[in-house]
Amino acid sequence: MIAFHPIYVHELPENHRFPMDKYDLLPRQLLHEGTVDQSYFFEPVKLKDEYAEAVHEKKYLERLKNLELSKKEQRVSGFIHNEKLIQREWTIMEGTRMAAEKALKHSISFNIAGGTHHAFAGRGEGFCLLNDHVIASHWLLKNNKAQKILIADLDVHQGNGTAAMCANEPNIFTFSMHGKNNYPLHKQLSNLDFEAEDGIKDKSYLYELEKSLDNIVQAFQPDFIFYQAGVDVLESDKLGRLGLSLSGCKKRDEIIFEFSKQLNCPIVTTMGGGYSKEINTIVEAHANTYRCGYDIRE
Repeated sequence: MIAFHPIYVHELPENHRFPMDKYDLLPRQLLHEGTVDQSYFFEPVKLKDEYAEAVHEKKYLERLKNLELSKKEQRVSGFIHNEKLIQREWTIMEGTRMAAEKALKHSISFNIAGGTHHAFAGRGEGFCLLNDHVIASHWLLKNNKAQKILIADLDVHQGNGTAAMCANEPNIFTFSMHGKNNYPLHKQLSNLDFEAEDGIKDKSYLYELEKSLDNIVQAFQPDFIFYQAGVDVLESDKLGRLGLSLSGCKKRDEIIFEFSKQLNCPIVTTMGGGYSKEINTIVEAHANTYRCGYDIRE
């Protein structure tokens, strides 16, 4: 099942619309090629405030909803704030929470959005205002739908907000595999971090990924997985600085989905970043994630 957010691209601020066209183009591609049909999609509504309040500071949430953040705070978040943007954020959060519900039933689900891993408990940054993986994880734990959750973040940027918010949560294991020299400048401490050097190629990257997953199983043995599947690891990415090919990025996805299958873990996948020059490259890399997921888990 796939959370779809059909209204968002044209409502984003002008300074953040490219490459956000992918949010419209990806579902069209998946439908056109027959990877999914329309019945696979669901359209979330607004997240209940109580779910956000379980992990975020209430004062921050109130200021966010009331458009009270300063211009400096808005610049750090990456967005010029308006009502549509805030509505969008609460809906994306519900998309990931609902995806978690559906993964419990179908073994795998996706959110065409989400992966807002730079959001902290009391502030936003890096185009992230709320943290969907942490919100959904706490919802699962509170309702006894999972006991040991792995958040596997393979976006090129470290999941700093996620790491900070889960630092004292023994039932959530945070794993971030990211560019050593990329944003954010000051990294947080995940349960497991791998910092990739600039230009790392497929073979070395995939070796380190498999080794890290082996270490996670020995230390934690999750029963639910969130996967941040950013494709900004590609060599063609304008911001990524790593050296993966399209086939290497696809193999990365295959490794994660095979890992979840071997552990019999439900898995929720969120889109994450992708900033290659050609929009077709971004869409193809993201589409590979969906193809791999359904081929392996269904």
